[in-house]
Amino acid sequence: MSTTASGKSGTWRNWAGNVTARPVREVTPASVEELSAAVRKAAEDGLTVKAVGTGHSFTAAAATDGVLIRPQLLTGIREIDRAAGTVTVEAGTPLKRLNVALAREGLSLTNMGDIMEQTVSGATSTGTHGTGRDSASIAAQLKGLELMTADGSVLTCSAEENPDVFAAARIGLGALGIVTALTFAVEPVFLLTAREEPMPLDKVLAEFDELRAENEHFEFYWFPHTDSTTTKRNNRSAGPERPVGRVSGWFEDEFLSNNVFQVANWVGRAAPATIPAIAGLSSRLLSARTYTDIPYKVFTSPRRVRFLEMEYAVPREALPETLRELKAMIDRSNLRISFPVEVRTAPADDITLSTASGRDSTYIAVHMFRGTPYQAYFTAAERIFTAHEGRPHWGKVHTRDAEYLAEVYPRFGEFTALRDRLDPDRRFGNRYLRRVLGA
Repeated sequence: MSTTASGKSGTWRNWAGNVTARPVREVTPASVEELSAAVRKAAEDGLTVKAVGTGHSFTAAAATDGVLIRPQLLTGIREIDRAAGTVTVEAGTPLKRLNVALAREGLSLTNMGDIMEQTVSGATSTGTHGTGRDSASIAAQLKGLELMTADGSVLTCSAEENPDVFAAARIGLGALGIVTALTFAVEPVFLLTAREEPMPLDKVLAEFDELRAENEHFEFYWFPHTDSTTTKRNNRSAGPERPVGRVSGWFEDEFLSNNVFQVANWVGRAAPATIPAIAGLSSRLLSARTYTDIPYKVFTSPRRVRFLEMEYAVPREALPETLRELKAMIDRSNLRISFPVEVRTAPADDITLSTASGRDSTYIAVHMFRGTPYQAYFTAAERIFTAHEGRPHWGKVHTRDAEYLAEVYPRFGEFTALRDRLDPDRRFGNRYLRRVLGA
């Protein structure tokens, strides 16, 4: 186990650079036993403990001025159980490594988000999700987990063992303990055919229910200052495999979506008046395409342009009205928005603090280029989202507190009562958790 006293090099920053922390010490345990010792030592010293992943959250959910746990040595697949259709992995395993390893074994997760840089525990604990008619967030694919609690002991949790903890800890915000291992449901690897094409915004909103119902995975991106969207449908396919061509894939996914987009955002940040014209051009540059590949190569894409993001889940039926209100707000304001608005869906699930807990949900994500003032846009968007009983993504920018969240989560009190039982001294607490869960 390596321990680092906090000096200048001990400042932790998230991916977007909007959150920093200066822990008293950093610990990189090489085993669950070493992690347990670090938790017990923190208790002796009266310090809080937080585990960090790759810092892809935009909130301070993982920030601490106590002991910072880095999980990069707690990685790898522990067990593949083909009969049960599960794989158990160490909590610090990056999703991209899990996806590649599963594909090598002829296996796959059923659904995933659009980036795969996060650790498995960071992604599940904050409710990371993709889009799906029938399949939900990454956490909803969990069959079991191990949770280290405040006394350094490990609870094994599933629908059969400690089911109340399992219901909450799948999306536990780091508030209940430190996840040490996760067991995912997996299935034999399959092919997805992706169909991407432009569509007018009014048409997407008018046909949204049909588009969602007819496709296993439907999402779209609306370009503010335009009436244009890019839609994406992903459906299972019998093949054959027809991946994106190397040259065309590089041109669209790297050159246009990353390199050109980065330059466009630099220009837009320096001269905001150019953004509507850039948005119009951007919406026309991405052409229609269809390709077939294994899941992680269809669901995920590289994101090299850094940004800040707010995302809310609203009831599925509220999507058209909510998005029209967002468009009207932007149109009548002086805001200049260079990033598209992303819309995805998820079915209701049974996880206590899932953004889809107990209701079919649609996600609306707004972004701003890093270094650009974002508060006015996010504040106005949040006002619209909360008017529709929106639930903020736990890892993305929002201003909601426990009083609001208790109103939109029917099982909120169930979670906080469990937290009181598992961590009465708030060993795993921090300022963010005090705001969203209460003292």
